[in-house]
Amino acid sequence: MEFGQICLRKGEERDILRGGSWIYDNEIAWIDDYCCDGGVVEILDCKEQFLAWGYFNSKSRIAARVLSLDKNEAIDGTFFHKRIEAAWNQRRALGFDNACRVVFGESDGLPGLTVDKFADCLSFQITAAGMETWKSAILDALVDIFSPAGIYERNDVSVREKEGLPLLTGCVYGTVPEELQIIEHDAKMLVSIPNGQKTGHFLDQQENRGRLKPYVKDLNVLDLCCCSGGFSIHSALYGAKTVTAVDVSESALHLVQRNAALNGLTNIETVCANAFDFAADAVREGKRYGAIICDPPAFAKSRKALENAYRGYKELNLRCMQLLTSGGTLATFSCSQFMTPELFLQMLTEAAGDCGRRVRLIESLVQSRDHPADLMAEHALYLKGYILQVF
Repeated sequence: MEFGQICLRKGEERDILRGGSWIYDNEIAWIDDYCCDGGVVEILDCKEQFLAWGYFNSKSRIAARVLSLDKNEAIDGTFFHKRIEAAWNQRRALGFDNACRVVFGESDGLPGLTVDKFADCLSFQITAAGMETWKSAILDALVDIFSPAGIYERNDVSVREKEGLPLLTGCVYGTVPEELQIIEHDAKMLVSIPNGQKTGHFLDQQENRGRLKPYVKDLNVLDLCCCSGGFSIHSALYGAKTVTAVDVSESALHLVQRNAALNGLTNIETVCANAFDFAADAVREGKRYGAIICDPPAFAKSRKALENAYRGYKELNLRCMQLLTSGGTLATFSCSQFMTPELFLQMLTEAAGDCGRRVRLIESLVQSRDHPADLMAEHALYLKGYILQVF
């Protein structure tokens, strides 16, 4: 079989040899006539020697994504089966089973593919034309490895349009219910794969929710931007006196209430409000909490939005610090990839100075271990958080 070839400009091979996965269109010297969008290509260095296998897309600024540096490795259905199986074995070795991210794109050598496991069902998302070409082989591999009750496609993200791909959702194998139940630590959680955010549930905070245990017992807890209530439910199970769960979405709060009932919890109050407005009003009213979780959606979805996002994070975290009792705990997060851990900590330091209270760093947090961050993929480490103690 004859594959298309692309040749990189001089020096552009360095990132690939160091483990990089993306090749931008301005890094390519030439493209031959055999290259087709979504097709496998040979990637050559500037001396026209084999560098890697990848797939190509002329419609995207990321013109090629690397699959393998092994010239003798065939890119076929077996290749994808082996990569997915290896990713699953790694998760199981870390103790994941009931619910976790099985495949995390470049970090698992499968750029453009996300697969999540929720009990006996799977949810997947493809964000690259080259991976879309292999969708049938990927589904065959998932069925063979997991024998799932059902597989659901959540290809409804706008980034697909940049790849020239349609937006699609639906059950593609077996049966996926509108709602199912997963287990996180000691908590039972309801998940809607068809209607939930991302691929159905925010698995990236799974381990961080379990880290609340030492910080909430016998305290009044505030959970800002609570979504379906993962932090709220865990706080109540870990002995919080009361939990106030705040979100702007009525449907999210309805799910919080149902998750509370599922776990036999009666001390969770839900409030439908904008987090900024709620926090500002609570400060004016002199309210105090022993622990606060602040987990807002991404404020900076591009580098251009970072300056405004920084101000937004600072305002919200300043309010949270003002709302804490002396010695209280703030668990605060950002899922904006452009808000780096260093920049996020700088923002918190400024907020602490403006607050006029002594703030100590207790723990640094990142995304759950089933979301391993490839160090050569700058977008892979997107979730960061800090547990602070405020006096």
